[in-house]
Amino acid sequence: MSDQPTFTLTIDQNKYLPTDGREVHAILSIGSTGGAVTTQSVAAEAAEVIIIDTSGSMSGSKIREARQAAATAVQTLRDGVHFAVIAGTEKAVMVYPSGRTQLVRADPGTRKEAERAIGRLLAHGGTAMGEWLKLAGNLLTAHPSAIRHALLMTDGQNNERAEVFGSVLSAWSGTFVCDCLGVGDDWVPAELRRVAEAMLGTFDFVRNQGDLPEFFRRLTQTSMSKTVAELSLRVWVPQTATLKFVKQVSPTLLDLTGKRTDVNPLTGDYPTGSWGAEEREYHLCVEVPPGHVGQEIRAGWVKLVRPDTQEVVASGNVLAQWTDDLAQSTHINRKVAHYTGQAELHELIQDGLSARAMGDVDTATARLAKARELATESGREDTARLLERVVEVDPATGTARLRRNVDKADEIELDTGSVRTSRLRKE
Repeated sequence: MSDQPTFTLTIDQNKYLPTDGREVHAILSIGSTGGAVTTQSVAAEAAEVIIIDTSGSMSGSKIREARQAAATAVQTLRDGVHFAVIAGTEKAVMVYPSGRTQLVRADPGTRKEAERAIGRLLAHGGTAMGEWLKLAGNLLTAHPSAIRHALLMTDGQNNERAEVFGSVLSAWSGTFVCDCLGVGDDWVPAELRRVAEAMLGTFDFVRNQGDLPEFFRRLTQTSMSKTVAELSLRVWVPQTATLKFVKQVSPTLLDLTGKRTDVNPLTGDYPTGSWGAEEREYHLCVEVPPGHVGQEIRAGWVKLVRPDTQEVVASGNVLAQWTDDLAQSTHINRKVAHYTGQAELHELIQDGLSARAMGDVDTATARLAKARELATESGREDTARLLERVVEVDPATGTARLRRNVDKADEIELDTGSVRTSRLRKE
């Protein structure tokens, strides 16, 4: 067995509430050393499914780059990892291993066979992402103790009915992690966002299709570095309190509130997916009944739990204390303020782009101009630059207006990038 990773949990908050105060906010910072990976380690057992869009829109240079990217992912797999390659059209087809619905172990021989099969991929047909995910889920289910991961790449829009796609996402939600890539400018960020949110993964925009192999290599490498298949955030709140939300706020925004599994009436588990050596941060909000001056309560008890063994690997308390000292109760914790601002930036961009798509120029202008201001203030230079390509502000008058001819790729990059957050700078 390899060295087990160690986890740390630190909680940032201002516990002091005014006498009528009810909302307690806390940022949970979780760090993992990752642990060593060996092929003998149970923790390092991994199962990987590579899903390539081979629909008609992928013809020409796109399918060539996709073949190269899939081959790069296969080369990046370490020996012993179970894997498969799926071609996605209006159905899901096993590219490798052909004719079998099971994963095979990666070794020099199977990797070469997979690369040969990938080299024969052609573009034709439609797009049914739900079918692709269903097959990936069925393949990965056969490896319950493995770190289960899928990598999905598409260049187009899903042709399935919304309710069909939705039912697949809810059926497979949380059973494996799926990272998604959109190529070109004819795909819908909202569709891949839904996949990433359901499957606790990431989604990203490959602006230049020539970069596709590098994206595949990086994502596969990250997947190979995971050492723990699943951890849950177990949150207890008192009987008189309400847990309003649990959200991942770094490195990307991900709302976990609706993914709760009840442990008992006061306690719920929230899935966080697989872990390697990394740091993530989560925002917790608890509503408590008002207390009296000087009273201190435990507003939340947070544990990091392995669902398979129920082992608690880290824990911490969220506190609340009522005070009539205005300086104490109005002090805003820097981390809470930072991530609240990052979430607001994401919402402003999403609202602004939606309003723009619907032709509501006034709302789009107001939201995107405010987003640009917030991005500049919070040091998100990359986001501020993209916002400048969508909305311009007259430096003399401060008047904002939407730009007429916006590059579709700029809009997609702004949309997909809005879920990424910046870490709080050290003072």
